[in-house]
Amino acid sequence: MKKMIYLDHAATTRTVKEAVDAMLPFFMESYGNASSIYSLGAESKKAVNAARETIAQSIGATPQEIYFTAGGSEADNWALIAAAEANSDKGKHIITSRIEHHAILHTCAYLEQRGFEITYVDVDEDGVIKLKELEAAIRRDTILISVMFANNEIGTIQPIKEIGEIARARGILFHTDAVQAYGHVPVTLSRYPVDMLSASAHKIGGPKGIGFLYIRSGVRIRSFIHGGQQERGRRAGTENVPGIVGFGAAAKKAMDTLAERMERERQLRDYLIDRIEKEIPYCRLNGHRTQRLPGNVNFSFRFVEGESLLIMLDMKGICASSGSACTSGSLDPSHVLLAIGLAHETAHGSLRLTLDSENTREELDFTMEAIKEIVDKLRNMSPLYEDFIKKQEKAQAQTL
Repeated sequence: MKKMIYLDHAATTRTVKEAVDAMLPFFMESYGNASSIYSLGAESKKAVNAARETIAQSIGATPQEIYFTAGGSEADNWALIAAAEANSDKGKHIITSRIEHHAILHTCAYLEQRGFEITYVDVDEDGVIKLKELEAAIRRDTILISVMFANNEIGTIQPIKEIGEIARARGILFHTDAVQAYGHVPVTLSRYPVDMLSASAHKIGGPKGIGFLYIRSGVRIRSFIHGGQQERGRRAGTENVPGIVGFGAAAKKAMDTLAERMERERQLRDYLIDRIEKEIPYCRLNGHRTQRLPGNVNFSFRFVEGESLLIMLDMKGICASSGSACTSGSLDPSHVLLAIGLAHETAHGSLRLTLDSENTREELDFTMEAIKEIVDKLRNMSPLYEDFIKKQEKAQAQTL
């Protein structure tokens, strides 16, 4: 079997050994319900509290402000729906961006069906939200602004500090979907004035099916799942003790190694971007060149169909994507790439490579040669590319 090269870390990550080791006892030994009062349950409760403390410290929050969820999508849904319902007496206007994850966009559509009005702010060609347009969109009845920390497709990091300051000055709640940013860049509340923040374990080497929502003390927000008194009465359901413990262990490792990983990933990212731009013509780097996640590389290749590119890379043992893993079955072009101004046919030819600090230059060199070979093969099969080259040659002949 040929070696697999995994370059889709924005979709999910391998669970780190520290998380697996921490989780194992809570499956067969310390398996008590954390809400029980006997000693077996107390062991689970103690472990949950320790993980909550670790995660709170990682963003500069208090443990009482961390609420565990089943993942980033639930955290996003909870933040928007429950905050909107709790503050509907003040107004029913919400502001977000056009390049949010579908966990935000589809939730906004749900709220629109229930009488809320949503303003979708544009981004520039690098995917950075237009702050002046956001400020101009604020109304007397605006109750919530939700803008992602970093984009899951093109990696652009948003001006969260500035957005938070705008929201706070107007007395508006501010939520950020930090699923792609948490554990990959510093996300500290002392620097970023946010009221709610979503994150997910499986993006940082933790298990799937567990996330958290930070809710600043004093924020008006309703419960999202009704039932028991778990999560201080705000999120019912038996605690996923192994998942929470694994999340805590993964978060600790992520924070302990953050600076080192960021530098390593930046070096790999910039090396790959430089090679692609120098060696493959008619391509475009998507996202901000420097204000982007350390491990994110996203290119559009003209005259290439993205799905074919992915299939042929997979045949060579390379795992990549053309955008969000949540929309991999869709034939529509990425809403993110359309929002930054790409034409439909260009957006269809996109490739997202998301790196980890454990990837090597040798892996990237192999991937680079594979991309060159596949892009060349696909272009030679494209009548559009053939017409383009003929026009180029004709134009060049006329200038001689």
